Amino acid sequence: MLLNPTSASQRGAYLRDYSQKSALPEFLATRHFHEVRNTMSTVKIKFANKNASAFENAGAFIDDVKGRVAEYFESTGRSRHADWRMVLKTVILFIVAFGSYGLILTGWFTPWGMLALAILMGAGYAGLGFSVAHDALHGAYSSNPTINRILGFTFDATGANGYMWKITHNVIHHTYTNIDGVDEDLSVSPLIRLSPGSRHYWFHRFQHLYGFFAYGFATINWLFAKDYQQFMKKDIGPYTNKTHPKGEIAILILGKVFVYAYMIVLPLLILDITWWQFLIGFLAMNMTAGMILGIIFQLAHVVEGPEFPVPDDDGKMEHAWLVHEMITTANFAKENKVLSWYVGGLNYQIEHHLFPQTCSIHYPVISEIVKETAEEYGVPYHYHPTLFKAMGSHYRMLKELAKPETNHETLSAAAGELETA
Repeated sequence: MLLNPTSASQRGAYLRDYSQKSALPEFLATRHFHEVRNTMSTVKIKFANKNASAFENAGAFIDDVKGRVAEYFESTGRSRHADWRMVLKTVILFIVAFGSYGLILTGWFTPWGMLALAILMGAGYAGLGFSVAHDALHGAYSSNPTINRILGFTFDATGANGYMWKITHNVIHHTYTNIDGVDEDLSVSPLIRLSPGSRHYWFHRFQHLYGFFAYGFATINWLFAKDYQQFMKKDIGPYTNKTHPKGEIAILILGKVFVYAYMIVLPLLILDITWWQFLIGFLAMNMTAGMILGIIFQLAHVVEGPEFPVPDDDGKMEHAWLVHEMITTANFAKENKVLSWYVGGLNYQIEHHLFPQTCSIHYPVISEIVKETAEEYGVPYHYHPTLFKAMGSHYRMLKELAKPETNHETLSAAAGELETA
C-alpha cells in the first residue's frame, strides 16, 4: 500500500506549500504546477542542509551512517572496490553473454537451439549491465580509473552509451531521485507514466497490463533511438544548453556501428537462416535483456513506500540529500542470494544510492549497518521481502498512476503503511 501522509507529516511535511497563500493540494491541481514542472530544468534544485532537514536529528543520522560504514571497511581492512568474488562473477557473465553469441555463430544448433542461446545471451547481457558495467561506470569496480573505463565499455559493447548513462544515471538520477521534471529515469518512455507529476495520456489507463512487456523494448530503444535523442537534447535534467565532447560523440557513433556489425550484420552473413528467423532471435535476446533490466530498476523507486518529493517554487527541497535518498528508494529480496548475485546487488538500492562508489559485492553487509542506523534515528528504510512482492507493488503503482486524477496529493492520500523488514 502507499505511504500514509500522516506518518510522513510526523517526520516532516511530505510536500511543501506552493506559497504562503496557496495550499499545495490546490497548487498541484493547477495548470501552473505543470508549467513549473516543465521548466524544472531551469530551476536549480537545492537540498536542505543536513542540520536543517525536516527530519529530526538528520545531521546525526547522516554522520553516523557514513561513519559506521567507513568504520566497517577500516576495521576489516577490506577495500571498497571489487574482490575475487566480483572478478569471478565478471568472468562468468562474460562467458555466458559472449559465449552464447559465439555458439550461435558456429551454426551447430537448430533454430530452436539458437533461440535458446539468444535468450541466454540476453540474460548474460543484463547481468553484465547490472554487475560489471554499472559498477565500473560508477567508479566502484576498481580504484584504478583505467580499469573502470575499460570495463565501462561493456555498456557500449551491449548497445548503450556509457558516457550518456553517467550523465542521466550517475549524476541526474542519483542526485535528483524521484523529482519530477529532473530525474530522467521517470521519463523513460511516453508509453509508461512512472510518476504522479508526469502527463497522463489515454493509453496510460492500461499501462499496468502492458507495462512489464513494454520494458522488454528498453535495450532496443537504447540501441536505435534513446542515446541519439539524449545527445541531441539541449536540456537534460537540470542541465541547459548541454554540449558534449567531440570524442564522446565519436565513441557513440563507433560504438553503435560496432554493435550493429556484430549483432546484426555478422549473423546474417555467417548463418544459414532467413531474415525472419534472425529477427525472432534478435528480438528474443533484446526482449529478455530489456525486460530484466527494466523491471529490476523500477523496483527501486516506483513501488509503494518511496515518495516523489516536490521542491518549492525556489527549487528548495525539504530534506538533506542523503535523507532524500532514503525516502525515495527501496530494497527487495535481500535473502535471495542467487538474485543478489545476478543483479549486482541492485536489490540493495538504498545502499547503492548512499554509497555509489562502493562495489556492489559489499552491499549485503553494509545494508545491515544502514538499516540499523535508520531504525535508530527513525528514518524510513523501505523494503519488500521477495522479488514477487516487489513486482506486485510495482504493478499496483502502475495501476494507481494509470488513473488520470492521480497526482502527488492523491497518491499520498490513497494510503497505508509499507511493510518493513
